[in-house]
Amino acid sequence: MVEQTLVLITLLVKLGVAAATSSALARARTFRRLLLTERRNAGQTIGLLAFICIPLTLGVWVRVTVPNFLAADISFETTILLGILMGPLSALAGGALMSFPAMLHHEYLSLPFNLAVALIASFYSTFVEEEEVWSFSPFVDLSIYRWIRRNLRQPRFDRQVLLLVLIVGLEICRDWLAILYQGRLFALTSNNWWVRIAVWTCAAMVVGIPLKIWNTIRIEQKLEEQKRLLLEARLDALQRQINPHFLFNTLNSIASLVRFRPEQARELIVKLANILRALLKDHDSYVHLRDELNFTDDYLGIEVVRFGADKLKVVKEIDPETLNLPVPSMILQPLIENSIKHGLEPRISGGTITIRSRLSDGRLMIEVEDDGVGIAPGRQHSSGVLHQGTGIGMSNVRERLEVLFGDAASFDVTSRPGRGTHITMEMPAAGYEDGETGSTLLSARSSTRS
Repeated sequence: MVEQTLVLITLLVKLGVAAATSSALARARTFRRLLLTERRNAGQTIGLLAFICIPLTLGVWVRVTVPNFLAADISFETTILLGILMGPLSALAGGALMSFPAMLHHEYLSLPFNLAVALIASFYSTFVEEEEVWSFSPFVDLSIYRWIRRNLRQPRFDRQVLLLVLIVGLEICRDWLAILYQGRLFALTSNNWWVRIAVWTCAAMVVGIPLKIWNTIRIEQKLEEQKRLLLEARLDALQRQINPHFLFNTLNSIASLVRFRPEQARELIVKLANILRALLKDHDSYVHLRDELNFTDDYLGIEVVRFGADKLKVVKEIDPETLNLPVPSMILQPLIENSIKHGLEPRISGGTITIRSRLSDGRLMIEVEDDGVGIAPGRQHSSGVLHQGTGIGMSNVRERLEVLFGDAASFDVTSRPGRGTHITMEMPAAGYEDGETGSTLLSARSSTRS
């Protein structure tokens, strides 16, 4: 029989051990991944068991070897956790492992008792929803209060309260067996009923604390996943935008060329097919600048045929070191389309579009410049401040840069009426000056669907 003061102190320390162990495990990325995996293979199950059971088996060993350090042993509560979270086989294996130091200390009932607890907890988990397990609260008084309040309004069967009753019932059985078979099973016992109630309550709280901590991580991961899916859908919608006027004008140009210049019409059809294929397929969020320029070449090839080679000229000033750097996919075409539609098309003599790229202080700079009519004085904008009516192209690009890079990217527009518009984009490129490293960044950031 343990002294009452020591029991109460042990209970407080026990809560701290449960919280500290759960928090330490939650900080391990591998543990979080294994815990939150819905369907684990054998290796993942063994790995998760090792994460949980090895430190707590050491806790049992500390309890049997270090005098008056009884709080290190939370094997009973951990066996319940394994049963309700991982199922019968894992709970049986974990309960057997954690009973091993106690068995060496002649506590021979620890093994059969842990196995029985594992089976009972696993049986409970078979007829409850996953959310009911995760939402179990370590604050026992609040759980009872909520249960009473709900059942006064609408009586129903509450599986969370059933888990509370199950934990307390098993703790009472352990208490009874420990008194009946002295030295054969460990339990905190006392002749004082208030102390015994505190022991039973503490068992429920030790089970609830890890569930509360790990459920917080689980909810955070779900929110991050929802945020990722939302951003992916938003980017996908932006990347798939195509100006219907461009499509209609291209088809009209093809129709006018079919009879007199069939080879050129065929070339336009191939270029248009390449554009539509790129827009409709499941593409990566990032591509190499080389591939992005190849995509814009198809677009510009169509526009040169529509306007005439003498009215639309394209100049490229591309730094070879930037060709293998990753950039957001389909980020140049909307800007080029904007320059042609709003800058050069209203101008009778046409003009020139210049595309530049360079590295500056570890940042990738991309420029699209035209010598068209510019933006009307009432619609001037710069430093990425866009007003209503300035066209969806630039708004599209700016929004995608904000989604992908946040404040790390900039989008600047400078326009002089009658002299043209100059668009400058900057995005992080520090440490990615060579092609091999650029490919590494591309593979790390792209294809979030995989």
